[in-house]
Amino acid sequence: KLEPEEGVLQLKDLVTRRRQLQKMIQEEHNRLETADEDMARRINSHIRWLKEELEAIDEEIDSTIEEHENLREKNDLLQSMPGVGRVLAFTLLADLYELGWVNAKQIAALVGVAPFNSDSGRTKGKRFCWGGRAQVRKVLYMAAMSATIHNPVIREVYQRLLSNGKQKMVALVACMRKLLVILNAMIRDGKEWDPKTSENA
Repeated sequence: KLEPEEGVLQLKDLVTRRRQLQKMIQEEHNRLETADEDMARRINSHIRWLKEELEAIDEEIDSTIEEHENLREKNDLLQSMPGVGRVLAFTLLADLYELGWVNAKQIAALVGVAPFNSDSGRTKGKRFCWGGRAQVRKVLYMAAMSATIHNPVIREVYQRLLSNGKQKMVALVACMRKLLVILNAMIRDGKEWDPKTSENA
């Protein structure tokens, strides 16, 4: 069984706490909509405190990655790819430590972006995705949207699928899968982003 590398569990705790803080901030913002003046003042005070905590967690995430050579090197590789920012990078490091250790189909299945046939006999069903790590998939979705604009390889995949009549969401999931498979190969080979080799990933 594959075990997390040094520093991964510490990073995972921090990233989990970061999500919790973001959720609490959003919940407090929602409460503001129905709060009277006095309660709104209390809620805004709590939001300020939560945002300070979030900043502190972000600093600790960055320092944890910097402290561990294995995390630092992988972080640099991941962010060398256009469309991949720090949030996707540290999410993958924390919640998908199998990255680079399993094949393309396995990594796609772990995140829940691997299509499964729902064919029965001669009746062809739609291919669809299910399961996987929802928190990783959520961040990957946002990164894929950015990559369809800023990453030439992902943009080409997206435009080609749309030209072939695919729905936007179907095309976007395919881009998520392509993005993930390329990153998996980059970590496996220890090589930075290269559009020429990425096209074949």
